[in-house]
Amino acid sequence: MARVRRPVVITGTGTACGFGVGTDALWSGLCEGRSAIGPVRAFDASGFRCTQAAEVPEGFDIRQLVPKSYRKATKVMARDIELAVAAADAAVREAGLVTKGIAEGEAPTIPPNRFGCHIGAGLIACDVDELTAALVTAKSASGAFDSGAWGHTGMTNLTPLWLLKYLPNMLSCHVTIIHDCQGPSNTITCAEASGLLSMGESMRTIERGAADACLAGGAESKINPMGLLRQQFADRLCALPPEASASSAVRPYASDADGSILGEGGGLVILEAEESARARGATIRARVAGFAAGQCSCDDTVGVDLSAAGEDIAATMLAALRDAGLESSAMDAIVPMASGIPSTDAAERAAFAAVFGERATTIPIVTMMGAIGNCGAGVGALQLAVAVRCLEHQLLPARLGGPEAGGLQAHAAPSSAAALGHLMVVSAGLGGQVAVVILGRAA
Repeated sequence: MARVRRPVVITGTGTACGFGVGTDALWSGLCEGRSAIGPVRAFDASGFRCTQAAEVPEGFDIRQLVPKSYRKATKVMARDIELAVAAADAAVREAGLVTKGIAEGEAPTIPPNRFGCHIGAGLIACDVDELTAALVTAKSASGAFDSGAWGHTGMTNLTPLWLLKYLPNMLSCHVTIIHDCQGPSNTITCAEASGLLSMGESMRTIERGAADACLAGGAESKINPMGLLRQQFADRLCALPPEASASSAVRPYASDADGSILGEGGGLVILEAEESARARGATIRARVAGFAAGQCSCDDTVGVDLSAAGEDIAATMLAALRDAGLESSAMDAIVPMASGIPSTDAAERAAFAAVFGERATTIPIVTMMGAIGNCGAGVGALQLAVAVRCLEHQLLPARLGGPEAGGLQAHAAPSSAAALGHLMVVSAGLGGQVAVVILGRAA
C-alpha cells in the first residue's frame, strides 16, 4: 500500500545572525556582498588562531522580542536560546500567524495541539564569569580546586536556575511556551546538521498528519572561549588576526583553503501542510520536495574528518532526490556548507561529483560562511532560509572568498539572476551526521 504524504510547504522564515534579526537582513547582506565578520567583541580572543567572528549586532535585546508577561524568563536564556526565540518571532510574523506570543488573548491561527516544534541545538557553553565566580569558592587550603568543596559549597553559589540556561532542549522549551506550540516537539543535537535534521522531523510529522504546522530549525552561538577552543582543537579555524580583512578568509573548495570562521546565529522556518496554508490564504514561499538523513564514516575520531570520498554525503543526496521523485538534472543550484574546512570541503566536492557528474563543475553553489561564519546548529536553518529567498527572488546572492574554488562555481562573484526551480540544501556536521533537503519553487 502506497504511503500517503501530505504536501508540506514553507510559509515563513526567521533568522538571527551577524546581519541582524530577520531573513531580509540576512538576504540583503548576502546579496550586497557584505561580511558581518569582525574582531570578537564578546571576550578577549587575542590568544586564538582566529580572532574574528560574526556576532549579532550590538543593540540586540531579547526582551523586546517576547511578550511583556514573559520578560522575566529572559533571565534564564543563554545566548543560544535568545537566538532561537528571536528567529521564531521573525518566522511566525513572516508567516502571518497569530500565536500567544504575537497577540496574547486572540484566537490562534493554528490550534495549539496541531502546532509542533523541532529545534536543533549545540553544546551551550556556560558563561565564564558566572561559572568561575562559583568555582573560585571551591578551593583547598593550598588554593587548588577542590572537588569536595565544589560539591559541598561551590555549587550552592550558582543561581538556583543556573542549569535551565544551558540545557539544549531549552531552545524548544522557550519557543513552545511563548507561541503555545502543544504539538510534537523535539531537540536534535548533531552539530551543523541539527537544523536540517530538525526540519526533516517536522516535515515527517506534518506529512503523517500529527500536526498542521511546525516551527523547525536550529540556533547556536560559538562566540565564547569554550566554543572557539573546541573548534581550534578540531583544526577547523582559519588564521585571522584582528586587523585582517575577512572578506576572502573563508575560501570554500579552494586549493589554499585554510579553515572557517565562527559565527552566532539561528534560523527557524514555518513548515505547514499545504491545505492548511491555502485554507488561510497564506503566502507559500517554497515547497519541501524531499528530505534524507545519513551518517558519514569518520576516519579521524579526534578531528572527526569526514571520508574524503564523500560516499555517505552522496548517498544522502541521492536518497533525498528519490524522496522528491526527482533526478539530479532537476537541481538548479546547491546550498551546501561550503565551510572552507579542507576535509569537509573535500567530502562535499567528491559527493557533488558522484551525484552530478560533469555538471558538478557548472552548477551554481550558494556560499554563506564567509559572510556570517559557521553558526553550528544554526547553519542548516540559515541555509534553508537563504534557499527560500533564492527561489522567491530567482536570484543567487553574492559569494565571498577567493578567485578560484577548485573548478566549482563557488568562487567570489556578485549576485546574479537565475532561473531556479529546485535547490538542494546540504549540511554535514562535525561528527558525521548529514542531512539534505530539496526545495521547490512555489506554484
